[in-house]
Amino acid sequence: MHWDYVWPIVTPELHAVLRKYWGYDQFRPLQGRIVESLIGGNDTCVVMPTGGGKSLCYQLPAVVSGRTAVVVSPLIALMQDQAAQLEQMGIPAAALNSQIPWPEQQDIMRRATQGEYRLLYVSPERLLKEEFVSYLSRVPLAFFAIDEAHCISEWGHEFRPEYRQLRRLRELFPNHPIAAFTASATQRVRHDILRQLSLRSPHRYIASFHRPNLSYLVRACDGKMQDHLLLAAAEAYAGETMIIYAPTIARVEETVEFLGRHGTAAVPYHGKMQNDDRARNQERWMSDEVRVLVGTIAFGLGINKPGVRAVIHLALPKSIEQYYQEAGRAGRDGAPADCVLLWQTRDAGLLAYFNQKITDPQERQRAWESYHSIRNFAESGECRHRQICVHFGETPKWEKCNACDVCAAQPDWMLAPPPHVQSTRPQTQTAQTDSSSRPRRAVSSVPESALQQFMREWRRAFAKQRGVPAFMILTDASLADLCQREPATFEELLEVTGIGERKAQSFGKEILVAMQEFATR
Repeated sequence: MHWDYVWPIVTPELHAVLRKYWGYDQFRPLQGRIVESLIGGNDTCVVMPTGGGKSLCYQLPAVVSGRTAVVVSPLIALMQDQAAQLEQMGIPAAALNSQIPWPEQQDIMRRATQGEYRLLYVSPERLLKEEFVSYLSRVPLAFFAIDEAHCISEWGHEFRPEYRQLRRLRELFPNHPIAAFTASATQRVRHDILRQLSLRSPHRYIASFHRPNLSYLVRACDGKMQDHLLLAAAEAYAGETMIIYAPTIARVEETVEFLGRHGTAAVPYHGKMQNDDRARNQERWMSDEVRVLVGTIAFGLGINKPGVRAVIHLALPKSIEQYYQEAGRAGRDGAPADCVLLWQTRDAGLLAYFNQKITDPQERQRAWESYHSIRNFAESGECRHRQICVHFGETPKWEKCNACDVCAAQPDWMLAPPPHVQSTRPQTQTAQTDSSSRPRRAVSSVPESALQQFMREWRRAFAKQRGVPAFMILTDASLADLCQREPATFEELLEVTGIGERKAQSFGKEILVAMQEFATR
């Protein structure tokens, strides 16, 4: 082995760490093998869809290494969220970015040299500055993890020039493993990642791009019909967490106002807002204070909210990769969720117009390829899940998914009559013999128990008191399991999925008190 250290860890111990910090009894598919690859000191390339548990694949090896893993992340908000979440779990972590006051940055850097952190999040711009490279030589490093690694490739849908600097990592830190992680890389992009980072005999892991808990629902419509369907969706998913993507800043503001006028509270998120306002709106959405967020594509990279039940696009995205990544923010908890594309023909015209404005020939060629792919996806009569899998180089053995508008029935609200038909509620079609052809309800139709409603409100208030997003206290999956098990003791609490020892020690008492309060009401 050409690395200069070996970590003494065996699989049973890994499961103990998984249970202690994450509160899970089993790894998800591929997670265990990826963790062991990194622990073994191997360069690694991981392509795993959103919601597949990528973060754990580098966080757990960092925990058991006793050293510091440096995580390269493109967004300040993402860095801070992940570091805060790890701290909640009892894993020492920190983020270094320009928004942190200089004295605090100095303190983080001092503590890092003393080996106090298991994970240190930095931006690609900072990582390879000469003075920071020199500083890192004094930090007990485990490995480098490159998050959103598709940003390094010009063939990627979110190419970022600053990521190109990461090519120097191998030369500057030859004795440390490099791990690349991405959710949405085509075959061409995957090969480019390996080449750009000079990965040495990398262990490669590609999870399936098929996310069976998601329903892809696509419908072409004019402006009036789109508004009508949007209101029908707001009613269908009432009380559930939603993201609505609008194509322009003006459209974001119009949509927030339109929904508010019709009784659905929503907050906007776009690049022209003041940073404080944007952060406040995101926090209100993350803490469940407001359930609907309307944003441009500026919203979402690295957003880690597990319980989003619907993502609605109001325009054709630029590429299948962009759509897959944005739609994939739904259902990260593994529960059913809907990904809805309500597009207009003029969207395609707008994309074509902008493509013609691109002066670089290669960039223009890539844009046109993406245009034809996403247009075909929207207009084709083929299974949506299958189209996505094939686009990313995967060939499914199945032909029919039963989870898209091509292979199965649309939900009731999408069968709404056009605006000129006088009706206050969407109409449903007559049920047919084949159950897969029947209209179905939106994913939000399962009613919560009184205990779940009580604990959800407790979670919101408790998270606000501690200054963290609600899901960092309990994910929706943990909340549901908690209310099903109704633990009365600390030992029973540890049986709840997603509640590890540290979380139970930190606020297990408060959870049990809240459960008791509900029982004695």
